[in-house]
Amino acid sequence: MGTMGNGPAVEWQETRATEHTTQGGLTLHPMTVQTSKRLEIHDLTEHIGTLVRTSGIASGLTTVSTLHTTTAVFVNEPQAALLEDIEEMLERLVPRGEEWKHNDPRYSDCDRQNADAHLRAIMLGNSVTLQIAEGALLLGEWQRILFVELDGPRKRSLSVQILAA
Repeated sequence: MGTMGNGPAVEWQETRATEHTTQGGLTLHPMTVQTSKRLEIHDLTEHIGTLVRTSGIASGLTTVSTLHTTTAVFVNEPQAALLEDIEEMLERLVPRGEEWKHNDPRYSDCDRQNADAHLRAIMLGNSVTLQIAEGALLLGEWQRILFVELDGPRKRSLSVQILAA
């Protein structure tokens, strides 16, 4: 999987098939991604689609969740200009240089100065749930699953659940 735009590629470290958890019709796939910039957007669609196709589930749901408060997952189009617009929108709505209480030692013990990343993640959301039909993700023509790093570079954990109908 690669970074959208001109950034570096994502380094996937998925668990081996024998390490995922299966109970009844539910399969859980933990995974990690190493990001390389403070703000970057990655298209996860092909990777998640492969997990769905190899799960053997013809009909059901899959949920992709980030396990961090300074990352996000959402569905949108990965067109380069739009991704730049998303980054610009985030900066306009939640500027990094603002005097947020989370960054102020009088109110918070956080030394990362990352209040903007937390607030941006609230706007974007931490998970998406998609339908599975005929053994594949059900997405519109331009829809893709996008992961956003908002406080990198860091090693991040994601969870993919696949549930049979």
